[in-house]
Amino acid sequence: MYQGFYNLASGMLTQSRNLNVISNNMVNVQTPGYKRDKMTSSTFEEEMLYRTGRQYKEGAEEMGVTSKIRTSQQTHVNYEQGSFDETGGIYDFALTGNGFFCVDTPNGVQYTRNGCFQVDNEGYLLLNGVGRVQGVGGPIQIDNENFSVDSNGVIQIVDEDGDLREAGTLRIVDFEDYEQLHKEDYGTFSTNQAPREVQGETGVLWQMLEKSNVDMVEEMTSMMTSQRALQSAAQVLKMYDQVMSKSATDVGRL
Repeated sequence: MYQGFYNLASGMLTQSRNLNVISNNMVNVQTPGYKRDKMTSSTFEEEMLYRTGRQYKEGAEEMGVTSKIRTSQQTHVNYEQGSFDETGGIYDFALTGNGFFCVDTPNGVQYTRNGCFQVDNEGYLLLNGVGRVQGVGGPIQIDNENFSVDSNGVIQIVDEDGDLREAGTLRIVDFEDYEQLHKEDYGTFSTNQAPREVQGETGVLWQMLEKSNVDMVEEMTSMMTSQRALQSAAQVLKMYDQVMSKSATDVGRL
């Protein structure tokens, strides 16, 4: 009887955490470059069940392995590339293939697939709420809206006399092990790994944004499944509580 309390309570906690992950995916469905999260669960600890006599406990017979608790194990990030949206915004960029933009933050360099950039008061390219975007040789300053960007991320400004002036090249890096990337706010990632420069390997699309790789239909289906599992566990747990209450009151008087 008590094992049912463990199973149901742990199941409710696991489904509640899964709903939080699903809700976060759904909220960020329109966030450029957002990568979908998926929670996996596992048993907390397995125990061997034995059967013995009521009075004599020798010669216990193994019945099988059971686990009383199920818990969330890890949240995995799906780094699959999203589709592209042609925005026409002059400060919008997208990456084709593996790689990340680099952004300077107060906590060090962070990495993102979100290419929805802006310029600050000094004309430096930045990711709003995070920091300035890194170029190959430092931050990129764009002091003229008349500029072009090629597939390697080279930004060239057209001066008033028609001459081209290079403002910088977007720094694009990649990593050997994505499992070591830690998700931060605003769709950025941090890691202790040394980045690998991939200029020329990963293409840059100008005036386009990479959409999130969240499938709204799949998330809605997962949400309904988790909600039903949570509600079912809550109902059965209520029944368990009623049975235990009856056994302690009515049956206990006999």
